Amino acid sequence: MIGYIVIALILLVVLFAYVATRPDTFRVQRMTVIDATPEKIFPLINDFRKFTSWSPYEQLDPAMKRTFSGKVSGKGAVYKWDGNRKAGEGRMEIAHTSPPFAVVIRLDFVRPFETHNIVEFALDAEGRSTKVTWAMRGSNPYIAKLMQLFFSMDRLVGKDFERGLANLKSIVEEQTVQAVPQLASIA
Repeated sequence: MIGYIVIALILLVVLFAYVATRPDTFRVQRMTVIDATPEKIFPLINDFRKFTSWSPYEQLDPAMKRTFSGKVSGKGAVYKWDGNRKAGEGRMEIAHTSPPFAVVIRLDFVRPFETHNIVEFALDAEGRSTKVTWAMRGSNPYIAKLMQLFFSMDRLVGKDFERGLANLKSIVEEQTVQAVPQLASIA
């Protein structure tokens, strides 16, 4: 019996030591190509009121309370939310923009647990299309390292980023298609 306890304790020490060797930071990133110029896409990312039209997190709680403050768009724009246990509670603030190519957001969660991360959107023109990259990075405290033994942050958050980018692509490309017939009728 004592032998099993000693083996269990040794395994726990090895597990905790292994967890301590995991990276102190994380990064999740996804990318898509949208058939539109950066100028068409940028306003949907740089304005939180428009951001909500494609963000996958907006569907987590239809009754979520939303508050917009600061500037309407760009640096200083703030979006706060308070929702159910899936949506949680938090705040985003646009920290930097470089129109029409980049938006950097400070993302602070209050609930279900406190975190402070940086979200980055990069828009790279590729001919008449744009490669849109959505990334999030932050610190990886010990408890997060331990949880990541069982849940992959990349898979969990990455799926949301993929849905969000697909939503953004759909909205932008639909707007672009609708604008073309209008231009033809003017000519």
